[in-house]
Amino acid sequence: MSVPLLQQYRVGKYILGKKLRGEKRYPLVLMLEPLFRCNLACNGCGKIDYPEEILDQRLSYEDCMAAIEECGAPIVSIAGGEPLVHQDMPRIVRGFIARKKFVYLCTNAILLQRRMDQYSPSPYLTFSIHLDGNRDRHETSVGRKGVYDKCIRAIEQARERGFRVTVNCTLFQGETAAEVAEFMDGAMEHGVEGVTISPGYSYERAPKQDVFLQRKEGKQLFRDLFRLGKGKKWRFNQSSLYLDFLAGNQTFECTPWGNPTRNVFGWQKPCYLLVDEGYARSFRELLDATEWDKYGTGRNPKCANCMVHSGYEPTAVNATFTRPLEALKVAVFGPRTDGPMAPELPVLYDESLVPKTKKVTPIKVVNAGEPKTHQVA
Repeated sequence: MSVPLLQQYRVGKYILGKKLRGEKRYPLVLMLEPLFRCNLACNGCGKIDYPEEILDQRLSYEDCMAAIEECGAPIVSIAGGEPLVHQDMPRIVRGFIARKKFVYLCTNAILLQRRMDQYSPSPYLTFSIHLDGNRDRHETSVGRKGVYDKCIRAIEQARERGFRVTVNCTLFQGETAAEVAEFMDGAMEHGVEGVTISPGYSYERAPKQDVFLQRKEGKQLFRDLFRLGKGKKWRFNQSSLYLDFLAGNQTFECTPWGNPTRNVFGWQKPCYLLVDEGYARSFRELLDATEWDKYGTGRNPKCANCMVHSGYEPTAVNATFTRPLEALKVAVFGPRTDGPMAPELPVLYDESLVPKTKKVTPIKVVNAGEPKTHQVA
């Protein structure tokens, strides 16, 4: 794990305080979506399939500050859409930093070089660059040529200016461990602080449904990847037990309230990934009114193949507090890459209800300066 000590200390202190007060449900990361508008149309994204009047909506500076005051999470992940499209984003980021919140500004980096002067390096600010693999893999994922080189130039410039920089990588169907290992080697060469990596979630609104990993094949992919990474000192921006979970060595339940989402519709039930389950008017209402037992692997067919960090990282962090020696062992030696996998959670619903993949028209990959085209289901 490559998270700086200051962040580890403040987050650990926050969690310990919650545990000492006996609080069972508390947020770790505020997933903030101040807009859905984006300048890309990625294959696996379920966040941009809205009418124009929705895409034109924005959370205001006041909305964003109220969200963090409501939930009190120590970390804010600003996504979307593309956050840099939001004209008030520099002020929003400064507002969070003034409150000593750790901000991960998630961006596809297309606008970053032009907008970087609007931000100042800070231990509380990280540019989280969306990069789904090496050039061909990433540009196939985002549906536009030239984007990979923009990402690399933005990473280099941000590093030169003293910004914290991480990479956010989502894995999809057809990827090999060798391919991902090559990507990890390259990320380390570019000097990023760490890589946040997880399998993609099959958003119902995603324009292409046959790109998502199934649960078992995802675990095997991560085992093969971690085997290739032995001794390479790859830096992950994640807990050791979450990586161990990805490798099939932990039986974890999802903790959906750990990373609550606030967007233009309100507080999203139950999590960042399920977009059609309704919204709460306040964070307290989200905690109190959501039927949490209806969600999670084994409890809801929509959650069947999910292993995304937004739901399982909070579980892994909690397990780190209860099993610190195990977490330390995995951090030192890496996840186990052979032997039997941990058992899956029991399935409490009719498995025929698991959403089936649908056929789609392939997306056209265009040049960075051309208009984008969406896939048609």
